Amino acid sequence: METICLKMEEKLASDMDNSIKNFRYSTRTEFIRDAIRSKLNELEKEEVIKKLAEFKGSLKAKRSDEEAGKIAIKKIADKLNVRLD
Repeated sequence: METICLKMEEKLASDMDNSIKNFRYSTRTEFIRDAIRSKLNELEKEEVIKKLAEFKGSLKAKRSDEEAGKIAIKKIADKLNVRLD
């Protein structure tokens, strides 16, 4: 495991400590790891949505909005190995 040191404003550290108590995290490290995982997940979702919009846009001229959307969703799901049923 790699060690990373960071500095933050006192207010941010205080808010984090309050959240740790309120949401029952055991340590600051656990809280920060969870926050990083959440952010990475959010960024991944944004990228998928962006790609979905690109697929839909490329199909829109040839098909209805609904049909293009369904095809785009299927292509993204296949690429990410996600089952849609």
